[in-house]
Amino acid sequence: MGDRNGTDGQKGSGKPDISDTELSGRLRGLGSELDKVRAERRADEKTSKVPDRTSSAAGMTLAFRLGSEFVAGVLVGAGLGWVIDHFLGIAPWGMIVFMLLGFGAGIANMMRAAGETGRKTPPKGGA
Repeated sequence: MGDRNGTDGQKGSGKPDISDTELSGRLRGLGSELDKVRAERRADEKTSKVPDRTSSAAGMTLAFRLGSEFVAGVLVGAGLGWVIDHFLGIAPWGMIVFMLLGFGAGIANMMRAAGETGRKTPPKGGA
């Protein structure tokens, strides 16, 4: 029953009344502007370089290789440490020392593998 005071939504709120034809005109203008932007984006997508899926697959391969190099180094070091602890009875020192050595070997293997893949030309010298 807010009509009694002359306020029913927008009419008494100080905002100007906009006719349906004016709103339809604005909507058509906005639609044409959006069509222009979409057409420009389509043209840009056609001319832009499409991302190469083989490069992302190569990156995933490298990531798995580096991760496995590191994990293998740590596991081999821990295994050797456990064997030494078991036979010499010096637990846990063999495991600690050889796990740290395995960690270092894993880092060195990762650095070596990353250096091989980042190289553009084959190393000089050799066979």
